[in-house]
Amino acid sequence: MHPPNVPLGRRILLSTALVGAATLAPTLPVQAAATPVDSRQQLYAAAAAEYGVPEAVLLGVSYLESRWDGNAGTPSTSGGYGPMHLTDARHVAGLPGGGHYDAGEDPRGDSARPALAVQHPEADAPPAAALQTLDSAARLTGTAAEALRSDPAANIRGGAALLSSYQRALAGPTGNASDPAAWYGAVARYSGSDSADAAAAFADEVFTTIRDGASRTTDDGHRITLAAHPGLNPARSWLDKLGLRELARPDGLECPPELPCEWIPAPYEQFGDGDYGNHDLSDRPGRQKIEYIVIHDTEGSYAGTINMVQDPTYVSWNYTLRSVDGHIAQHVKAKDVAWHAGNWYVNAKSVGLEHEGFAAQGTWYTEAMYRSSAKLVRYLALRLGIPLDRQHIIGHDNVPGILPGNVGGMHWDPGPYWDWSHYFDLLKAPFRTLGTPRTGLVTIDPDFATNRPAFTGCDTAGVPCPSRGSSSVILHSAPSADAPLVNDLGLRPDGTPDTMHISDHGARASAGQTYAVADRRGDWTAIWYLGQKAWFHNPPSAPAAKWSTGLVVTPKPGRATIPVYGRAYPEQAAYPAGVPYQAITPLQYTLAAGQRYAVGAVLPSEYYRAVTFDGSSPGDWTVIRGDTTYVQIQFGHRIMFVNLADVQILPSPVGAPR
Repeated sequence: MHPPNVPLGRRILLSTALVGAATLAPTLPVQAAATPVDSRQQLYAAAAAEYGVPEAVLLGVSYLESRWDGNAGTPSTSGGYGPMHLTDARHVAGLPGGGHYDAGEDPRGDSARPALAVQHPEADAPPAAALQTLDSAARLTGTAAEALRSDPAANIRGGAALLSSYQRALAGPTGNASDPAAWYGAVARYSGSDSADAAAAFADEVFTTIRDGASRTTDDGHRITLAAHPGLNPARSWLDKLGLRELARPDGLECPPELPCEWIPAPYEQFGDGDYGNHDLSDRPGRQKIEYIVIHDTEGSYAGTINMVQDPTYVSWNYTLRSVDGHIAQHVKAKDVAWHAGNWYVNAKSVGLEHEGFAAQGTWYTEAMYRSSAKLVRYLALRLGIPLDRQHIIGHDNVPGILPGNVGGMHWDPGPYWDWSHYFDLLKAPFRTLGTPRTGLVTIDPDFATNRPAFTGCDTAGVPCPSRGSSSVILHSAPSADAPLVNDLGLRPDGTPDTMHISDHGARASAGQTYAVADRRGDWTAIWYLGQKAWFHNPPSAPAAKWSTGLVVTPKPGRATIPVYGRAYPEQAAYPAGVPYQAITPLQYTLAAGQRYAVGAVLPSEYYRAVTFDGSSPGDWTVIRGDTTYVQIQFGHRIMFVNLADVQILPSPVGAPR
């Protein structure tokens, strides 16, 4: 949603209802691990034997919660710890630091209307029992809470004890040699869901993982393998014993049928003095093509976020996803325009997804939410004709300011800890390229687990953040780790270098973004970035990017510089009588001769006019189109636009450094 450009506190606002992630397409079968067995793998086997849980079930649940990662003993965005995601909401809520507050950005981003001065209310709720599973694990194992939070061995034992207790409560067969298929009910309960749909989705995802197998190296270097169990057919009738409610699925709900979704509408209401909220009506994609899906994080709890989107005086987005299990609530139909991205051009051409979580805190996004989100985004992209690439599936942090004065206040979620590479793997659109060092483009793609930039300020300004994998690479002004970072004039008009503060994104490139190569020296690669050469460490032994191919723009011959824009609006002559002209105002950046930037799309100029509740203003509820055509480019961390008349579009090898 809207993390401000200041430190965020560590207090995590937590959801009061939990659900399950959706089933993805099968992966390739994985065979049993060869000897010697990894010590972490042995911990799973020992815990399964101690508490009478089939090892495959224990591994499958743990994979869906954390992908077997320990995350250095830090909590997830929903307060879960360790490989088994044992939740401890009370402990997390009591950690030092403030909560979220909103600042800087007008979420509507429409200069035709007054800026929205919205407040982000604190919306804490007492934790549900499902958000305090660590307490139950402590009782069942006799292990101290701190050990369950920080020690992977204790955490795995705690998760095994919980699963065993759930199975006994259902009077199901126990023992680590028992049939995994009979553990469907216990797995569904582990999700903490209050609905049968969500619990079933979680359990189905776990059993798909068990059936197909999985293998990976964890964030702390342990190789874990879950052998494939082909033919496994879980006994879903155990779900009935949990007595959970069924979700209503009204006609018109825009979700894949296999995902747990509900309709919680955002209000379209007047509230006095001509004001209304919290979105605008339209008829997309018939009226206007949808180009983007924007990934946000909520900077608060699921429960609080749901409360806010139902407030007509607040703002809106299309979907909210819950952290622990990926449950989805839809609020605004795709045909209408939600107020979420801080740029009216992007809002009018996008769908916005809010993910329960925090951009700055040393927390991690759950695997269940990644998977549910990927299934939803793939469904929307295929339905709406949106390409599955980083030019169209963007973060809020990739949305440009509409005018120079808006650039510094734009938000930067979901932040550098969102795993874009893994997310696109789940979208079935991995970052694969066909380039070579001579093809002139690079697609950023560091190894998430080992790429750990030294960010600061997650808790307190200047204090190092927890060491955590990141999608971001850091950009220097020269090919040296000691060189200052590059400058973003929109964030630092005085020209001083950007910093490693967590919200200071002006010297970063993120996984999946493609840039034109500007230079190469040894293990360092320079890209064209905000009008300058920006260097990142890119050794062949541990590359941070993949050589790529594609199209680039460069100024037409004879043009020393050309302007760059934050929105692709039409020329003045296109506006009908009575409709105020929205000026085509350049941002504070320029694109100079000799520089090249990767092309994301060629777009018509469009302005969706919507400034009244009932469409009564001249030109309301119409798309104004002009003769101007724009090219979307990857100009910095954010996408931006240039006038097609100002540039040449060329194949990337032209003038590429060798």
